[in-house]
Amino acid sequence: RCPRPALPILRWLPRYSRAWLPLDLLAGLAVGLTAVPQALAYAELAGLPLQYGLYSSFMGCFVYCFLGTAKDVTLGPTAIMSLLVSSYAFHDPVYAVLLAFLSGCIQLAMGLLHLGFLLDFISCPVIKGFTSAASITISFNQVKNILGLQGIPRQFFLQVYETLRRIRETRAGDTVLGLTCLAALAGLRAMKSRLSQAAPAEPLAVRISYLIIWISATARNALVVLFAGLVAYSFQVMGSQPFRLTGSIPQGLPALRPPRFSLAAPNGTVPFQSMVQDMGVGLAVVPLMGLLETIAIAKAFASQNGYRIDPNQELLALGVANVLGSFVSSYPITGSFGRTAVNAQSGVCTPAGGLVTGALVLLSLEYLTSLFYYIPKAALAAIIISAVVPMFDAGIFRTLWRVKRLDLVPLCVTFLLCFWEVQYGIVAGVLLSGILLLYSIARPPIKVSEGAVLLVQPGSSLHFPAVEHLRGSVCSRALAASPPRSVILDCSHVSSIDYTVVVGLAELLQELRSHGLSLAFCGLKDPVLQVLLSADLEGFQHFPSWEEAEQCRGAELGGSRAEPFTSTAEST
Repeated sequence: RCPRPALPILRWLPRYSRAWLPLDLLAGLAVGLTAVPQALAYAELAGLPLQYGLYSSFMGCFVYCFLGTAKDVTLGPTAIMSLLVSSYAFHDPVYAVLLAFLSGCIQLAMGLLHLGFLLDFISCPVIKGFTSAASITISFNQVKNILGLQGIPRQFFLQVYETLRRIRETRAGDTVLGLTCLAALAGLRAMKSRLSQAAPAEPLAVRISYLIIWISATARNALVVLFAGLVAYSFQVMGSQPFRLTGSIPQGLPALRPPRFSLAAPNGTVPFQSMVQDMGVGLAVVPLMGLLETIAIAKAFASQNGYRIDPNQELLALGVANVLGSFVSSYPITGSFGRTAVNAQSGVCTPAGGLVTGALVLLSLEYLTSLFYYIPKAALAAIIISAVVPMFDAGIFRTLWRVKRLDLVPLCVTFLLCFWEVQYGIVAGVLLSGILLLYSIARPPIKVSEGAVLLVQPGSSLHFPAVEHLRGSVCSRALAASPPRSVILDCSHVSSIDYTVVVGLAELLQELRSHGLSLAFCGLKDPVLQVLLSADLEGFQHFPSWEEAEQCRGAELGGSRAEPFTSTAEST
């Protein structure tokens, strides 16, 4: 067999078919028409000048074409990442670009060291709590632009208070336009979800109508921005302007330069060490959430479309995209669920569609920025709200109540604390999930069946936090029985043990022997048996099955087979 190429692009480029080209072009254009207006909106959400959204939208497309393993995934700015950048970059482009560079370095290191498994410790309830809280936070953050209010603080609770206090200052023009854009986006989204594929046998008029509706629904963000911009321009020509506009955006491509590792301040220079300290826990939260979004999206679309991805290669692709992106003034990027869905629904065949998307963003920067002046902020706010509302999963609370109510604890803690500070919510949720996980390891289910001897069956592997729990369960039941009974430890569910468990089992053997009782092992798997034999435990006995162990103990007790087990109890 030929070795598999290390560079992912070499796995599909040599067999690229001309039949794929029109589909990749169409998908790239569809994603680009979505990416450009979203980039402007997400930069507003991140608290950065709007051009930084466009600066962040093309490098990921180019890098992923060479290094990505999922044909559908698109990298770029997202609502979640923009919210995090707003929290940790302090609305300063220098901090945002440096955060992209450092996040990329961390992601690159994790990919090279195959540390992607660390993401598995962020449980689904924590993720759902964070995304649901982020959906509410981001949506309410845009209410000020829908209402035309200025000077609203970004902290969520202060934001709610100030918005309600100043509700009478609402600008009618912005509100009407914002609500109209929201209604149009919701209607086009609903239209697309209910649109059935036109069969090739359908009349030409039907197929053309389907194509027009599909393109309109797919490029709904671009259409809404175009409509709002035309309305605002019309008012400008007539000499009045009822909307708050985006304003001037610098024309041209970003300069190719490394991120700045210091920042000029009125009272001196902020050195690199101080900038890192200012970003603090953001240097862990931003790269981890970026990895989590990208891999989750890649896995979801790969399983849906019947192909496999390489998680560590995805980490490398994202890390390289963020590092190289920082050289063109990009803030941190990650996989975008919305644009990836557009890519998949457009019939993309390879990651080459990203080249078209990236080229469209570059053309917008070079030639269209002067037109962006007339885009109302209310229209961009409507695009953001439309994108993040589906992230709120109200059903997860009901589902966890039915499935496992204990998982509601990390979900609710994460959800509530994220309204205070994002990092507190995520860290608290992960810690709570870890505590619940450790508790299940420290207190494994132990089934005790009573007969002439006690049959003790641990329900999972034994690790050092669980050894005292096991000793206590065995001794309390064996010595409390009348008369005291010997014990058979059925290890058929135990696949591994550690040294502390071996020491605890040795002490358990001695304690039972001091009371004239014995402890026999049965159902030992080979790795566990080898460990116990190597430990050379005094009085160690093992049998292939509990029936043989029971017969042996019965013979010791009375020369005949012991009575069958008569009752069962659970110890947890």
